[in-house]
Amino acid sequence: MNPKSTCVCKHISPIQTKTRFIILMHPKEYKKEKNGTGHMTKLQLENSEIIVGVDFSNNNRVNEILAQEKSASFLLYPGKDNFNLSVRKSSEINSFMGDTPNLFILDGTWPCARKMLKLSTNLQKLRRVSFDNKIKSKFIIKQQPESLCLSTIESVFTVLNLLKEGGLEQCETKGFLIPFEKMIAHQLEYILNPNSKNYRLTENNTVTAKNMYKKSTERNIIFEQES
Repeated sequence: MNPKSTCVCKHISPIQTKTRFIILMHPKEYKKEKNGTGHMTKLQLENSEIIVGVDFSNNNRVNEILAQEKSASFLLYPGKDNFNLSVRKSSEINSFMGDTPNLFILDGTWPCARKMLKLSTNLQKLRRVSFDNKIKSKFIIKQQPESLCLSTIESVFTVLNLLKEGGLEQCETKGFLIPFEKMIAHQLEYILNPNSKNYRLTENNTVTAKNMYKKSTERNIIFEQES
């Protein structure tokens, strides 16, 4: 695909947040997914950064953030015993997270995300937050474990809206997903072009998700995913 036709730069509109989003990106995502949703999420958030790696136990920047006394740090990761933003009251969210929290997000395939967490002893100690997802991912061109699994940018969008409901954030999120939606539209247009080498129209005129794994159907997004 021609890079110029897929550039979503003109649709990027960064927002300011009290929460700092730290996107921990697996090297495979950093090298192969230049247009991935992890990179896109970073562009949409002024108060954010990307740190590339697998084992962050001794990562100087990660540990510097964790050592901050004025900002509590949390890991966005699914789990039964997590602090569920979807069912908490405003007072509980503010009391738990504080005014300027740091929120770490693992950006990679599910297998890669699990490995990153398994190796990173400092991340294992973090309190975790999660949410009840009730929307379907718009990332229809890539395979995912479940229809309700979200890409990184969709997960952050969901979290931002929950934090707004909780009174922690006041940012405008209405156009946050526009770059992502434009990217999907460009890719679908390319896939549906009969002259494209990646033409993937089925007999039922539907687009099937590309299988990214030889032995698994797990999609490259985490609960916040990927890209």
